[in-house]
Amino acid sequence: MEHVHLLDHPLLQHKLSILRDENTSVKDFREIVSEVATLMCYEATRDLPLKEVEVQTPVAKAVTHQISGKKLAIVPILRAGLGMVDGILTLIPGAKVGHIGLFRDPETLEPVKYYCKMPTDIAQRDVIVLDPMLATGGSASAAITFLKEYGVTHIKLMNILAAPEGVARVRADHPDVEIYIAAMDEKLNDHGYIVPGLGDAGDRIFGTK
Repeated sequence: MEHVHLLDHPLLQHKLSILRDENTSVKDFREIVSEVATLMCYEATRDLPLKEVEVQTPVAKAVTHQISGKKLAIVPILRAGLGMVDGILTLIPGAKVGHIGLFRDPETLEPVKYYCKMPTDIAQRDVIVLDPMLATGGSASAAITFLKEYGVTHIKLMNILAAPEGVARVRADHPDVEIYIAAMDEKLNDHGYIVPGLGDAGDRIFGTK
């Protein structure tokens, strides 16, 4: 599917199998979500532009490459998206972090915004939106809409698991956004949960259930 990147690296798939296991502890779940985010970030930033620089090695001068000053930001969707932040900052420590707080109305399954705080220069940055689960797609689509209202023009979405319904929703609402996922699951159940999924990512990250 255009603009949808399924990352099937063996390390990702191995770690994902542990996340799916209902017997995985909160500590292990939280650590592995962060590790998965790091591995996914490696792929999602593959298109960063480079510039040539000259450095002096212990042996001779060398012409090498560095990232050409691209300004980046990551925006986790609260609360589960917080579990992916440190994994991204491991690779991009200079990235700024915005936050969008959304909860899903249990009746309509539509997102409701309760918090939004962005870096002052967010419009000048490339943004990666983080949420472990892309279920109905409502929260992700709403978060992307909010970022566009801030003037952001280059947005990527990173999810560990996705349902076809969620991908279709984001693709329909935001065809310009690249989506990075580690697995495409079967469907949503009647409660809007991904099947087979891994349960409620926020509860499993923070030990709240």
